Amino acid sequence: MNALTGNKTLVDTSAINGWAVDADPRNDPTYPYRNRDQDPGLTADWVRPRVQQSNVEVLQSIEHIRRPAVFGTSTPPSAVSGMIRRVAFRYSESNWMHWLLLMGADRINVVEGVVEDLGHGKVPNIPGEMGVRAEWKHNKKGLATKVAVMAAIGVGAYALFSRGKARRPARASEVARLEL
Repeated sequence: MNALTGNKTLVDTSAINGWAVDADPRNDPTYPYRNRDQDPGLTADWVRPRVQQSNVEVLQSIEHIRRPAVFGTSTPPSAVSGMIRRVAFRYSESNWMHWLLLMGADRINVVEGVVEDLGHGKVPNIPGEMGVRAEWKHNKKGLATKVAVMAAIGVGAYALFSRGKARRPARASEVARLEL
């Protein structure tokens, strides 16, 4: 389409590399797994498979009127991250707030998982789970940047909290103790 005039121009698809690569049935990429002679595909006679039943909460997009036949139930929404996910599913998938809330819920869920591990007496291997060894092997510059940023944040937080202690006025009990 010409952007200035709005006229559509025909494109020679034979000049496009890979165009209609699956049009030739002799070049079927599903061969030999799919037997097309006995598989009519989706037709009017197609019967919807029985829908999976769930005994846990499953969040569903507002764009769909029903769930797919099969869905995941391994991690139902829970705690703070679950509350955020429920709010996220009130928004359309085309709204950035939907995805922003889901990403935030994922990060909070990571912290919830660490707290849960600690609650069960298991100390998580956070550097191992973050892939520090692989990052050291394949992306030393990126790892160094992350360590520098974390160190800067740590030093900044320490300086901020240390300064707050120095400016805090002495409590009456501390003054009384000093006068004795």
